[in-house]
Amino acid sequence: INIWCAAGKGTFGTAELMNRIELVGLKKIVSHRRLVVPQFGATGVSAHQVREGCGFHVFYGPVRARDIGAFMQAGMKATPDMRRITFSLSERIVLVPVDIVSNLKYAFFIAACLLLLSGVGTDGYSLDRVSHFGIANAALVLIAALCGAALPATLLPWLPGRAFSVKGAIAGIIPMLGLLVLRWLRPEVFHNRLSFASWLLFFPAVSSFIGMNFTGSSTYTSLSGVKKEMR
Repeated sequence: INIWCAAGKGTFGTAELMNRIELVGLKKIVSHRRLVVPQFGATGVSAHQVREGCGFHVFYGPVRARDIGAFMQAGMKATPDMRRITFSLSERIVLVPVDIVSNLKYAFFIAACLLLLSGVGTDGYSLDRVSHFGIANAALVLIAALCGAALPATLLPWLPGRAFSVKGAIAGIIPMLGLLVLRWLRPEVFHNRLSFASWLLFFPAVSSFIGMNFTGSSTYTSLSGVKKEMR
């Protein structure tokens, strides 16, 4: 996926590939002139330009690194399975911890700020307010980040809409419903209606943002589509 992203925005492209070949002196290291590049890099690497520029023949390898051995043994020929791109539930779930780690550092910072600011009031600073409201607010921020990272990725094929931001926002309705149930069971937790309404909107917003960020981990989005969605 990283290669696909790099190829799409040009950092893994024809010019960069030829530059690296020259920098490492690859012509002096190997006697052949064959170069296997990932299939996902095809959007950024022009085989005929590489051949004309430095004399190496580019072969687009299989989607998965584990198939490289079989690909080379077959004379640089890929089977249909080697070319098939999948994005199954297990493949998506593997990416969830990566999203969680990348988003939690921001979530922890926001949660810490809310925890500290919740003690501020007209009568000064109160640790009692921190314990009553601050901890709950901080926990909700972390829950929103976790749900935003896990739900859009897990439920991706079943969420309506094409844009990942829309899919993320819809996924954020799930924890929002949980919040409604919590208020129904424990109304004292959210005594302020304005505060409660803001938290209801917070979950879909966070999930939408993180869901849009998941486009970089997917196998079927395009750079133009992402730019259009962000506009």
